[in-house]
Amino acid sequence: MLKLWEHPFSPYVQKVKIALYEKGIPFETEVPDAFSGAPTAYTEINPRIEVPTLVDDGFRIFDSTIILDYIEDKWPKPPMLPAEPHERARVRMIEDLCDTYYEAVNWGLMEIQAWKRASGELAERLTRRAKEQTTGIYRWLERELGGRAYFNGASFGHGDLSVYPYVRGSVVWGMAPEASSPLGQWLARVEPRESIRKTIDAAAQFGGSMDTLPQILASGAFARQYRDHRLEWMMRSGGIEIVVEGLQKKTIRFGREIE
Repeated sequence: MLKLWEHPFSPYVQKVKIALYEKGIPFETEVPDAFSGAPTAYTEINPRIEVPTLVDDGFRIFDSTIILDYIEDKWPKPPMLPAEPHERARVRMIEDLCDTYYEAVNWGLMEIQAWKRASGELAERLTRRAKEQTTGIYRWLERELGGRAYFNGASFGHGDLSVYPYVRGSVVWGMAPEASSPLGQWLARVEPRESIRKTIDAAAQFGGSMDTLPQILASGAFARQYRDHRLEWMMRSGGIEIVVEGLQKKTIRFGREIE
């Protein structure tokens, strides 16, 4: 059976799980010991020490986009990608922007609201910037959606599973799209899908631990990984002091150097 190393909160994990559920592919999951940044056995499975990693009969694949391509190549039915090359490129560009820009906005909101790295005026300023950026993302997404029922076109697919985890993140952090808007109507169409409900239900089971996150951070047991787009978001949005403090306290880490 396939094994997916994951954390249910990760939007990168969520899009992979949605694809597996949509295709009816059985898989098992495990949360690795990978979030302090210290070398563990998981380092040998994924040199970037992050999730997701898919293991298929001993073959290890990391990076959610590469995993989705692997799933589509090995299990092409039902197809998640559109048939036409330019439409495939279009939904892959949507995925890339969500993964490398939208993700950082929600990441920053989690840093503020859940991990409590900022308070007072700084928290208000960063939240205000995130709201402005989310509003811009919604405008862009609605342009991409156009008159389509789904980002993939006439049916649910790769474009939709790439967008959903991030819009869901905006909902969690109090920035849901207007219900009557095209994006809000799209959200109402996709949320009842079994693949999405299973994925979100798994994340909800971890929700009770949110209140303990600041204590976990203070203990030094967890270091949040600042990949390039996350660092860029915090710097451009005015949170340089958060980065400096996190590096000093070793609660912020960068990617592992490959040996």
